[in-house]
Amino acid sequence: MVKNKKNSSQRAAQGHLRIPPQSIPSEQAVLGSIMLRKDAMHEVEDILSPDSFYVEKHKLIFRAMLDLSVKNEPIDMLSLSTKLKEQKLLENIGGNQYLAEIVNTVPSSTNLKHYADIVQKKYVLRSLIEAADYVSELAFEESDDHMDDILDMAEKRVFSVVSSPKNQKYVNLKDALPEAYERLEKLHENKGMLRGLPTGFRDLDTLLSGFQKSDLVILAARPSMGKTTLALDIARTSAIKHDSSVVIFSLEMSSQQLVDRMLAAESRVNAWNLRTGLLSSDREFSLLRDSLDKLAKAKIYIDDQPANSIVRMKALARRLKAEKGLDLIVVDYLQLMTTSKNYDSMVNQVTEISRSLKSLAKELDIPVLALSQLSRAIESRGGKPRLSDLRDSGSIEQDADVVMFIHREDKGKDESEKTNIAEILVEKHRNGPTGKIELYFDEKTTTFLNLEKSSVSEFAASKINRDLDEF
Repeated sequence: MVKNKKNSSQRAAQGHLRIPPQSIPSEQAVLGSIMLRKDAMHEVEDILSPDSFYVEKHKLIFRAMLDLSVKNEPIDMLSLSTKLKEQKLLENIGGNQYLAEIVNTVPSSTNLKHYADIVQKKYVLRSLIEAADYVSELAFEESDDHMDDILDMAEKRVFSVVSSPKNQKYVNLKDALPEAYERLEKLHENKGMLRGLPTGFRDLDTLLSGFQKSDLVILAARPSMGKTTLALDIARTSAIKHDSSVVIFSLEMSSQQLVDRMLAAESRVNAWNLRTGLLSSDREFSLLRDSLDKLAKAKIYIDDQPANSIVRMKALARRLKAEKGLDLIVVDYLQLMTTSKNYDSMVNQVTEISRSLKSLAKELDIPVLALSQLSRAIESRGGKPRLSDLRDSGSIEQDADVVMFIHREDKGKDESEKTNIAEILVEKHRNGPTGKIELYFDEKTTTFLNLEKSSVSEFAASKINRDLDEF
């Protein structure tokens, strides 16, 4: 027992003397190669940052090299020496003698990428050690913070190392402009092409140009208006027709209920017959088989954990983004989510949830479609919903980039000129126009359809066929 204690104390003592992962020869080889070969800097600019270097003077040298590169000036011993002298850093890095030394130690400048990869890998390992120390401190503090908060901070710190090795905290506008120009040029060449993720509904895509990356999109309506149906239609169409990867957090319905809905919508088979097994015709079975094949290939992931927390959602979304790629998050619905803290009012709780969802959209750079209920005030007031009707709104209206409502005049009326016609009201659109579109709601297959002659004709024909089969 004494011997074990002695060994552990020796290991602990050795642990304090450990040198962080680093490769000084590789750092020198990178800097020397850049000075020796013209345009070598362009090969490593997207791999390394000044922080990637372990030796402080190497950080200073690389930062000066970046300054020269930005101005398209040559990076050689003379220009680098002059730049460092201007910055009053030449003596700090060991003078011209050290610059000559690292140039002379380069084995071969053609292996620059190899040396850069070694430097960056060592930096990632050091960052991981720092993250581990941070997580360790969090655990030892035993603060009054809730466990979910501690786990979220820990996961975010470790995930930042995995997802962003360079750990850049800002983007220079100059660096972002070429990408913006390429995107605009592409849009100009392909007029009508969507900037964002297609929803599958032509008029909605025209109004929004699809769901944009990092946007929080709120879809709100009173119960039984078709919120879940529209969200599932968007998720299903985006995954099947556009090969998008979608995760659905369903806090109200089970995964099997969602599957049944998507099967009925995709196959255009009567949803009630599907649920009860009353499928009578070979045609319906054939349609279901085809739909099963399509849905089996779709990259749709469902989490039907009830009372799901924002921390758990973030963890799963980050993992899916890293492992599978992720293009859209659907949350059904916002008021059923839980938070790490117990708030004395639902307004404060929903405020944290909406801000967390917007933060997640920005972090993963994908749109988040969150469903929300409307307050009962609209029932007593009547008319179309407006932003003030968002239930427990808090900061929903403020955080959201797009707010859409579903309004149906036929609901609550015995007769209406607009039977099964749903108005999708875009009441807030941070980066574009507001307006409304109309969709047809097929109650039997629980799906929305584009409201156009071809779709209505197609629906009418399929309805006649279904009625004949049932007869």
